[in-house]
This record gives sequence, structure tokens and C-alpha cells, in this order.
Amino acid sequence: QVQLVESGGGLVQPGGSLRLSCAASGFTFSMYAMSWYRQAPGKERELVARIPSAGGSTNYADFVKGRFTISRDNDKNTVNLQMNSLKPEDTAVYYCNARRIIDLRTYWGQGTQVTVSS
Repeated sequence: QVQLVESGGGLVQPGGSLRLSCAASGFTFSMYAMSWYRQAPGKERELVARIPSAGGSTNYADFVKGRFTISRDNDKNTVNLQMNSLKPEDTAVYYCNARRIIDLRTYWGQGTQVTVSS
């Protein structure tokens, strides 16, 4: 069955770094654009970063540009999010998302908690 399993979340101090990973299985990973979303308490889920199916051109939300980097490995079926210079407002549950462009089939992971606090 389809699985997206996030890992790497945790508690970090402001200014610190975390690296999130998402391991995919059960579908043809290389055919899907991959994204990271986040949802803070009381707020709607929002897009953080996206990378196309073959890699290459990436897109970032303005609030993470210059601090976060998304990458993927189509041989290992993984997508990563390197998060640097973390701020308290980055505190949220981070979700891995897979979407196939041809028909918009979409899968979600279960989320991983990131807490930025001193």
C-alpha cells in the first residue's frame, strides 16, 4: 500500500536546524511532484516547498526562502527538507505530499512535529 513516512522532526532552539525526511513506497515515486506542507495550531495547512517529479526547479513559500531547501532522490524514493535559521513561527506539523500532475492523484504522510522554542 501507499506510504509516506516523515521523520526528523523535534524540538530545536531558534536559529537552529533540522532535516526532515520522507520515505515513499507503494507508488511510482519518480512520477510524482513532491511537496512539504505545514499546519500550525489554529491555522490552515500551507505549502512550504515543492520539487517536480524529475527534480530541478523548486518552489518555496516566501516565508522560508533562503532558509529551507527541498531535495529528492528518485533512486531512494525520498524527499528531504533542510531547515536552517529556524524561527518560533516555523513551529507546526510538517506533512509530506505526493501529487501526480497528469491526474492530480495525491497522497499525504501522517506528519511530523517541529517545535522551535528556547
